[in-house]
Amino acid sequence: MADVGRSGSTGAAAASRTLPRDAASFTGRGRELALLLERLTSVVPAAGAAGVYVIDGMAGIGKTTLAVHAAHRLAAGFPDGQFFLPLHAHTPGQRPVQPADALASLLLTAGVAAAQVPPGVEARAARWRDHVAGRKILLLLDDATGHEQVRPLLPGTIGSLVLITSRRRLGALQDATVISLGALLPDEAASLLVRLAARPGMQAADEAVGGIARLCGYLPLAIAMIASQLRHHLARTAASMAASLAAARDQLAVMHAEDLSVGAAFDLSYQDLTSDQQRLFRRLGLVPGPSADAYAAAALDGTSPDAASRHLDALYDQNLLSEPAPGRYVLHDLLRAHARALAAADDPAESDAATRRLLDYYLHTAQAADRHISSMPTPYRRGPENPPAYAPDLDNVEHAAAWLETERLNLHAAAHAALPGHPLHAVQIPGAMRGFLIAHGHWDQMAALHHIAQAAARKAGNRTGRPGAHAGQDILRALTDFPATIASLSRAQAPNQADMLNLLVLLQSLAAGHPVTAASYRQVLTLAELGDRLGQAYALHHLGLVLQQAGDYPGAAASLQRALGLFRACSATSATGSARPGP
Repeated sequence: MADVGRSGSTGAAAASRTLPRDAASFTGRGRELALLLERLTSVVPAAGAAGVYVIDGMAGIGKTTLAVHAAHRLAAGFPDGQFFLPLHAHTPGQRPVQPADALASLLLTAGVAAAQVPPGVEARAARWRDHVAGRKILLLLDDATGHEQVRPLLPGTIGSLVLITSRRRLGALQDATVISLGALLPDEAASLLVRLAARPGMQAADEAVGGIARLCGYLPLAIAMIASQLRHHLARTAASMAASLAAARDQLAVMHAEDLSVGAAFDLSYQDLTSDQQRLFRRLGLVPGPSADAYAAAALDGTSPDAASRHLDALYDQNLLSEPAPGRYVLHDLLRAHARALAAADDPAESDAATRRLLDYYLHTAQAADRHISSMPTPYRRGPENPPAYAPDLDNVEHAAAWLETERLNLHAAAHAALPGHPLHAVQIPGAMRGFLIAHGHWDQMAALHHIAQAAARKAGNRTGRPGAHAGQDILRALTDFPATIASLSRAQAPNQADMLNLLVLLQSLAAGHPVTAASYRQVLTLAELGDRLGQAYALHHLGLVLQQAGDYPGAAASLQRALGLFRACSATSATGSARPGP
């Protein structure tokens, strides 16, 4: 294509088909590809404008591969040229291409003589738009830094198509269709590994192949690195490679080929961040659970939720985080490993302080939620020594239950992570979750957390923590043998056994599917009268409710009146300084 007779140019040799080679191993991305290929049959963008598609995603997710493959599929529909321009936002050793230089490159590639390329961004942008006006071209702009870099390069009239790839979410680029790439589906990732490794007999359905794909986080770049090793190291098998990856202390270090590596690709994205954003990214690698919100990030980073939200949004814009639900942020497994590796170079004292702030936040808020969930005081409750500066306002049972359900997996992971160095949290977080887990039927999780709490109590030799940890064992045993549990607790005659039995009676009725009987609460009352006045008050209260439901209103009134008197006595005793009323 030569530019003859337009804007006074005599033209020059044009290179109108500059797309890179298509990947023969292209695998998956059916939904995303179908969206792009709609351009073959329907190019109807906004009147007077070119169609613009932005493909964004984290490093190594396959943005360029998809864009190039789609461009080749679409090429026949754009006979006036298919242009590829790398913008080098993340090319080692190269500065990002400036818009003026990008425009000069496009004009020269399209056949405009060098003498006809004007100086300055605005003049060159106008010359470029004039050159492609009325023509159908496909322009692929690869690895853009942001909307400022690509906006001057966009054709101005209908009929052309622009594909842009970027690690950033180009939210300021108006009228663009955005396709955000996530990890491959497991079967797609396994198929890609098999195609790239090109090993005879290797099948996508093989257990080792699936294991490698999973350990690679279903990330195309990581899969390509491991496939390259399998292709060139014939003595290695998929099974041995899967075992090596699983055993590696630094899996990212294994994912390399020649001078390319997954870790290096991630580090280029990390370098785009401000120092505050970098610090939060590193500390997010310390989060034990699968997700975090602004409150957790604020605790971790020692800042406010508003500041944490701004940094989280910035990391999201850089595709270093995903947001599967409003306000919930998740690190890809390999990005989490990268963040953790970066955090390992920080001052250990600062990292430990960040972890403790996060655990304090989880413990404090879980206990605040539990006050709305549990119908009776939780024995042996100890809050954090340093409560968080910011926490959500859980002002009713609905908000408390919603928070506990949302954070349930994070709290479990936090209790497990606290076990080695923070036993208080490992005991008290499960205790704060107990009432919620019982009420919502999460029996397996309650059992697992019970074992964590017991291990932490043994490790710390903490007498005040052990009864709370053993409470989980009593609850679990009650589900299968309630009479034996009552007998065991009666023989023990330990403090707060009436509290436990109050809880067990409610639990047994819930598990067995029958109403609580007055006889059950009279057993609790008998034990409570041995010396636990607060436990006796609760037993009388619950007994009164049971008698009311049974129609024994005089008995209910008498029981509730006795309970009221005991509650008042306990309140008066507590006001004088005794944490637990005596007989």
